[in-house]
Amino acid sequence: MLQLPEHQRIVITGVGLTAPGAANLAEFRANLLAGVSGISTIDLRYMGVHPAGICRFAETRYRKKRENNRGTRAGCIGVYCANEALADAKIDFSTYDRAATGVYIGLTEHGTVETENEVYNIGQYGYDVDYWTHHHNPRTVLNNPAGEITMNLGITGPHYSIGAACAAGNAALIQGMQMLRLGEVELALCGGISECVGSFGIFASFRAQGALAEHQDPTKASRPFDRDRNGIVISEGGCVFALERLDRALVRGAAIYGELTGYAMNSDARDFVLPYGPRQRQCMEAALARAGLRPEEITIVNTHATGTRQGDIEECNALRETFAGCANTWVNNTKSSIGHAMGAAGVLELAGNLPAFADRQVHPTINLDHLDPECDLPGLVANTPKQLDRVDAILNNSFGMVGINSVVIVERFVAN
Repeated sequence: MLQLPEHQRIVITGVGLTAPGAANLAEFRANLLAGVSGISTIDLRYMGVHPAGICRFAETRYRKKRENNRGTRAGCIGVYCANEALADAKIDFSTYDRAATGVYIGLTEHGTVETENEVYNIGQYGYDVDYWTHHHNPRTVLNNPAGEITMNLGITGPHYSIGAACAAGNAALIQGMQMLRLGEVELALCGGISECVGSFGIFASFRAQGALAEHQDPTKASRPFDRDRNGIVISEGGCVFALERLDRALVRGAAIYGELTGYAMNSDARDFVLPYGPRQRQCMEAALARAGLRPEEITIVNTHATGTRQGDIEECNALRETFAGCANTWVNNTKSSIGHAMGAAGVLELAGNLPAFADRQVHPTINLDHLDPECDLPGLVANTPKQLDRVDAILNNSFGMVGINSVVIVERFVAN
């Protein structure tokens, strides 16, 4: 770890999330360690029943039903996660200024669900646009989910959404870290949200690409690295982190999950859809360099692998090159348990691994019945957890369409 002054060290002090099968971090971690899948099914308009990750959480815990109805599903998820993160961090704004709090939310897309629903609705009335809701514009602007959080919490600092495909959650985390280090904000609420299960168009597009997972048992549909994998399980979800500068966190006696020390983003600049392993390797190397770490100092690598044939292989090739000879580096995959939560994927998967600093366990990749030889990675943890003596650093990969790559590194917090 690079030695930085306390006001430049950024720590995670709160986590709020909802994932398929879990409404908080404790439930999420328990499911991951037990190998319990959160995948069920959804009956899609025009497409029928498909495996999907659906979230169930207390939607009216932090705002009323009528407010949820006026807002969006993404906003509802965001409000829940942000409030949960603040409660977890024990922040009530007595020590922080709402005007100096930033909200940064990563999204794969936004507005698709609302537009599809409105087109369908006016179709029931002969496509008479007089039946189109006047709420459509504020619902579909890209900053909507972040803005809904600020309205709910009375936060008057900056808010915006970050569109970075499936790398967006990590990108928002990086943004929050940078803004804190620059002194632009005192507290950052950052993470990612996915409402993708509400869009038949997203399912239809992945099916047209031959990348939509199918399986008789939905809990076995998401199977990265497995020889019989056949695509992505689309999921909704959200995760918001409370980030603080270390000096402020120590003054108020905050519990610290871990310290953000490394990050990087780059672009493949090659293809709209196909990933490129060499550029992913460069992104991991850049994140390691920024953290001042050698590959062998990483304890857990959480992979992006989505269950597509070529995507999994490209990442595995990059991992073999980056972590060659790292006998104490262990590799897992969270999407096997919750599917692909798109803009929320990176932060949800990081959150699922954070408790490893305390319980010293690497949660397994499930549904790995017949390992694809091209995905045979040293240190791959399959089907049962791996107990370790110590966890020092977690590297989290998150890659997206149009060739965007992101890597975040979190280290076990150690006071100077």
